[in-house]
Amino acid sequence: RTYSGAETEGQLLNSFVQYFGDSLGRKIKRMPLIEETVLPGDSLLTLPVVIIGNGPSGICLSYLLSGYRPYLSPEAIHPNPILHTKLEEARHLSIVDQDLEYLSEGLEGRSSNPVAVLFDTLLHPDADFGYDYPPVLHWKLEQHNYIPHIVLGKGPPGGAWHSMEGSMLTISFGDWMELPGLSFKDWAASKRRNIKSDRVMPEEIACYYKHYVKVMGLQKNFRDNVYITSVSRLYREKDDEGRSHQNEDISTQHLEMEDGQKSLIKRNWEVRGYQRATDGSHVPFCLFAENVALATGTFDSPGRLQVEGEDFPFVLHSMSDFGAAISKGKFRGKADPVLIVGAGLTAADAVLCAYNNNIPVVHVFRRRVTDTSLIFQQLPKKLYPEYHKVYHMMCTQSHTVDSNQHSAYTSFPEHNVLSFKPEMKCVLQSASGLKKILKFSVALVLIGSHPNLFFLKDQGHSIGHHSNQPITCKGNPIEIDPYTYECTKEANLFALGPLVGDNFVRFLKGGALGIARCLAIRQKKKHELIGSEDGGGDGVP
Repeated sequence: RTYSGAETEGQLLNSFVQYFGDSLGRKIKRMPLIEETVLPGDSLLTLPVVIIGNGPSGICLSYLLSGYRPYLSPEAIHPNPILHTKLEEARHLSIVDQDLEYLSEGLEGRSSNPVAVLFDTLLHPDADFGYDYPPVLHWKLEQHNYIPHIVLGKGPPGGAWHSMEGSMLTISFGDWMELPGLSFKDWAASKRRNIKSDRVMPEEIACYYKHYVKVMGLQKNFRDNVYITSVSRLYREKDDEGRSHQNEDISTQHLEMEDGQKSLIKRNWEVRGYQRATDGSHVPFCLFAENVALATGTFDSPGRLQVEGEDFPFVLHSMSDFGAAISKGKFRGKADPVLIVGAGLTAADAVLCAYNNNIPVVHVFRRRVTDTSLIFQQLPKKLYPEYHKVYHMMCTQSHTVDSNQHSAYTSFPEHNVLSFKPEMKCVLQSASGLKKILKFSVALVLIGSHPNLFFLKDQGHSIGHHSNQPITCKGNPIEIDPYTYECTKEANLFALGPLVGDNFVRFLKGGALGIARCLAIRQKKKHELIGSEDGGGDGVP
């Protein structure tokens, strides 16, 4: 491929290479880009860590890899006496340098990942009991703990928060959405933003995350408008510097024996993609990494019903598309209701949005209204009045109670969508097998979303708890070591956040802690090995 003008190899991410060239103690004269037909050579840059995704997961991991370290505050007393005793035992050490398994033992919380529960209780002690205790940690920037890394994201830092519906409030309190070292309330006050409630709008959170990267000095590690197309493993034999080869069967790679000597196979990741330039052109790149951290979240691919007619243009799958249709006036003068499918909070947001715009709603969902697993059953009424308003309508304005299909709202509990018809009709089936046909103006399918890991081999199906199945946050998260967040089925590949079941920001920070500790230990061992090879460790020249 030939590059023209502004699309030269040397310009794309050039400042990044210069920075890491200095950080790694090397003089790097060219950008780590390669032509599609060229195999990588030693002159190209290999980074210790590439983070894919620049939402709160990626930001928090970058913060820790940049050398920020949490210590027990001198005056702090954790309300859990057992945990506090453990913390006191190694007060002089940062939490990153302590045994996370030992510290998290016996703790309970709303995450299945023990380090997530540990870090959350250090940052928000007893939050689930309604207390607003301050963090027991204070942070220090230790430059010598910096691990070179790059964070790649499609948009500005903050990830999917920049594309969420701006008129809705977050489920979590603003304080629970904050990242280490910068109080959300203090930030809001400094920006003279009038935060009327403990819950805030997504646009506030998106602005906070973007500002966080700047104020913490992390910008040098972030690149926006970057789209990943493939992440694959390269295998290079130590005694074969001129050639590289890729082996698909990862499990069969070992240390090889030659003349009684072990020949190490160098395993690095090749990360390919393109950066979208200001003129809309695509500039391809290729990076090499010792470790890759997946922090992509789960908002890439909306859940689908997989039924006939779902691809019709009047069947939507996102709140942003619904909001755009309202803004364009597509519902003016239409008597037919909008059909909303789903019983989660996003579907409830859509109901509220339609209700506030005087658009009649037909609400279809599979569960009974008394199902205890419905999210509404888990939300306190005083804190979430708008969602309980929707839940009240789901219970009291069922089609069995109100036969008028053109009222402001009608629910169809325990119904499945069988198909969509081109004349804007939908075929429903009840739990008893009875079929109904409804006419609608627009259908909105909001049944969750899934990560899109198309850039991994087999779309990442092999690294979940259930092999050969798509990765999902609840049903099939990526299988990880609970204390390092390294994939159990793929060495040097890490995952955090929703990909491992931690949907809430307050818990995904534990993933960053686990990964940072693991990589810090490995970096230290690597430096010690290099030192011994140079003759510094045992005095042997």
